[in-house]
Amino acid sequence: MAQVMGTNRGQPQVPTRATRGLSVAAVDPIPIFREGLAVLMQRAQGLHWAGYAGTHHSALQLCEQVRPDVLLIDSGMDPQCHLLRLLVAGDTGMTVVVLVRESTRTAEFLTCAIAAGAHGVVLRSGEPRRVAEAIHRAHAERRFVDPALTALVARPKRQPAHAGDGSGPARGQMPLSRREYQVLQLVAEGMENSAIAKVLYLSVETVRTHVKSILRKLSARDRTHAVTTAFRSGLLVIHPDDSLKQPAKTPLPTQAERTSNTVA
Repeated sequence: MAQVMGTNRGQPQVPTRATRGLSVAAVDPIPIFREGLAVLMQRAQGLHWAGYAGTHHSALQLCEQVRPDVLLIDSGMDPQCHLLRLLVAGDTGMTVVVLVRESTRTAEFLTCAIAAGAHGVVLRSGEPRRVAEAIHRAHAERRFVDPALTALVARPKRQPAHAGDGSGPARGQMPLSRREYQVLQLVAEGMENSAIAKVLYLSVETVRTHVKSILRKLSARDRTHAVTTAFRSGLLVIHPDDSLKQPAKTPLPTQAERTSNTVA
């Protein structure tokens, strides 16, 4: 069983040493789901857990550092397949399997994912044995489609999306390099160049150069405009489970309010 070390700020979890079989890593924002995948990999024959990433930029770091045999990607984190394209281009030998959510269970998304280089697509809500089968077959055959998704994949392809409106790249396009994409993710989190440099182990000048390139490629006036443009064009996505965050706690009543209620 692979040992896993924790890091801060959503950085990838890296195993101390690989054991045997296919190493499998995941890009997923939900801790309990990642834990479930880890248990599955530990129990499935011929598979072992290589770690996880909970954000886009840490997913790129995970693949650079760990180089897993198979990578699982939550479709909710990458509905336009931008991250998928970058990961496949960065390691052509890695097998990528997309875990398809109900919200992205469409012919359009599946066509996009396969065209972007996904080797397998399987329902995220599927049985554990189906996910394990998808991993093995996608790695061995370089293509696996969950039987529950076959009808959607077999449908005729839709017409290409319309080009952008001049406010940024058209959906489906990835104008940024891997490193620029990481920098943009961190800019969107509100980090300054010095902080980004520490996270990505770059010099501040290198980060500044990447930011300038991002502004140029996105035709943005400044960092805020670049982030806005990226969200509008689909380069950046809102956390797929923001709606599940705990509601704000109701403030406790003041002493005066408690007294008033008691009197009433």
